Amino acid sequence: MQINKDMTIGSILDADEGTAQFFLAMGMHCLGCPASRGESVEQACMVHGVDCDELIEEINNYLATK
Repeated sequence: MQINKDMTIGSILDADEGTAQFFLAMGMHCLGCPASRGESVEQACMVHGVDCDELIEEINNYLATK
């Protein structure tokens, strides 16, 4: 699996719960709330001031090792 900036946080978490660590590290502590689960990776990064490309690369590297 590879993620991209248009995928929702919820779909990524549903595919692999281990990805939660990356969202928590960027300050996204409300992963269970419906609003955050419906956000795209790009939207979440904008809100939290995180470089979207770097986050996607980190998560995809993590997923590649599974």
